[in-house]
Amino acid sequence: MTTEPTPSPNAARLERTYDAPAELIWELLTSAAGLEEWWAPDGFETRVNELELKPGGQLRYTMTATSPEQVAFMRDTGNPLSVELRKTFTEVAPPTRLAYLSLIDFVPDHEPYEHLTTIDIEPAGDRTNVVMTLDPLHDETWTQGYRAHRGNELDNLEASSPPRPPRPRRGQLAAALSRSRRRLVVWVAC
Repeated sequence: MTTEPTPSPNAARLERTYDAPAELIWELLTSAAGLEEWWAPDGFETRVNELELKPGGQLRYTMTATSPEQVAFMRDTGNPLSVELRKTFTEVAPPTRLAYLSLIDFVPDHEPYEHLTTIDIEPAGDRTNVVMTLDPLHDETWTQGYRAHRGNELDNLEASSPPRPPRPRRGQLAAALSRSRRRLVVWVAC
């Protein structure tokens, strides 16, 4: 389902490949527990207040500065330590695509506006490719800062997605099955 706006021709693409299945990446992107685990730049934490995963549905969350550097930055810029942010989903296509508009209402002396982000998720064998497409913000300085924060969040997503165990080599699988059968025989005999 979609209520899709189109990305800007000046949109940036942030790409990552994760050692995790696409379904796990989708879960981390679309559940309150998953988002609270990784959805914040370093020095902040996130608490999800509302999550309605459908086109037109909203994600509302509170982001709080927690590191001394971020607390100092927020105070120095006259911002509160916690801010509530909102996103409105425009496309939800499990487990391959997610798009949303973010309300940009935190820029001093600038009228609030909406900003489009699109996330494409593609299985790649045992791995998953993620492409986050970000429209530019109102000026280059804010755009660069926003891209850096979103890149940091994608790095945090990697830390939250446990790697798959290595595939057994020839002979290892047979040995593991043999051990499992022995345990089963012992259990049945008891």
